[in-house]
Amino acid sequence: MRSPTVTPKLQRIAAQAARDSERVFTTLAHLIDEDFLREAYRHTSKSSAPGIDGVTAEAYAEHLDEHLRDLYERLRSGRYQAAPVERVWIEKEDGSQRPIGKPAFEDKIVQRAVAMLLEAIYEQDFLDCSYGFRPDRSPHAALHELRERCINEGIGWIVDADVSGYFDSIDRTRLREVLRKRVNDGSILRLIGKWLRAGVMEDGVLTHPETGVVQGGVISPVLANLFLHYAFDAWMQREQPSIPFERYADDIIAHCQSEAQARWLQGRITTRLAQCQLELHLDKTHIVYCKDADRRGPFSHTSCDFLGYTFRPRRSKNRWGKYFVNFSPAVSARATKTMRQTIRSWRLHLRSDKTLDDLSRMFNPILRGWVQYYGQYYKSALYPTFQVLDRILVKWAMRKFKKLKGHQRRATHWLGRIARRQPRLFVHWQMGVRPAAGR
Repeated sequence: MRSPTVTPKLQRIAAQAARDSERVFTTLAHLIDEDFLREAYRHTSKSSAPGIDGVTAEAYAEHLDEHLRDLYERLRSGRYQAAPVERVWIEKEDGSQRPIGKPAFEDKIVQRAVAMLLEAIYEQDFLDCSYGFRPDRSPHAALHELRERCINEGIGWIVDADVSGYFDSIDRTRLREVLRKRVNDGSILRLIGKWLRAGVMEDGVLTHPETGVVQGGVISPVLANLFLHYAFDAWMQREQPSIPFERYADDIIAHCQSEAQARWLQGRITTRLAQCQLELHLDKTHIVYCKDADRRGPFSHTSCDFLGYTFRPRRSKNRWGKYFVNFSPAVSARATKTMRQTIRSWRLHLRSDKTLDDLSRMFNPILRGWVQYYGQYYKSALYPTFQVLDRILVKWAMRKFKKLKGHQRRATHWLGRIARRQPRLFVHWQMGVRPAAGR
């Protein structure tokens, strides 16, 4: 629930943007007062790692009123300065690494405030087929739309496109031009410029990239989304209105009626992105043939990965018990590999001083998240992954209990009995995934 003083401001801006799609907002910065900053603070994640200044959310909250008052005065007088963003690298599902920035906590608050203003305006412009980084939108909504079009609309060809290094490749000059189409408030633009120019600190070395927005910044998803709205979404609506598509951040799925149309569209997308100083990731961009019971022809690519799911021909059963083949989603091999690697890393936590209750409290939040995200269509696809966890629990029991040491069959039987007596102990046991007695 938003603040009673902030909500009317955002509602008024949204209504003005919706009434006049050509309106350019030139006076927005004055709306960011102490109440607005407090609301932005409330919506800023408190669990993320601190930035380069080392200030945590807990430390900032100790004197919150003083900090917000001082921050507001610095913003009002123009003395506010953005700190460099600390960069770390995380491993992606395909084994490559993605750079993630850690802004200072105070910068996150100001970025959240500006993001709230931008969202109020641009949400009136964004199309329904855009799902990433938007309020009240989710990956599952994009997956559902893709699934419905593949199964019910009989569309047989897909252009599966991925923008290469999107966040790092955004042309900042073009980004400013895109911003000015709707927002031309000098104070807001200067704030965004400060964040873009603050630099990146990595291994003690400060650099100042000339392109891109820092992935991990609070404002970055909003800026990245509105840039691709003009670079791709609005262009598709204008130039190819008969071709439906889904976009989640820089992942694009476009539906075509024929292979020829798909190849033509891929060429057009490549040209359009090049005009915006972007390019497609060649290894992740394919033309996919949506094989099912009615489409059986051969083609080199008959599956595509989208948001952790693989869409491919699957053998299903309808309500009359008849089997048929459709083009539908299941958990991707990359996502499965990542989950199993995570589970195997838990072996470090399976010390003999832990109890099963301790382990369930540690692992259940992650297991629950996997079930909620990857269990939308076929929960059974998660069973082999969860069985990996049970095998690790069996080995833990063999080390912990004297009567089970070295006896895998006996330990499996013991763990299976506990799973049947206390199915709510672990999330996956509630789904019926548990060690088979006597294995």
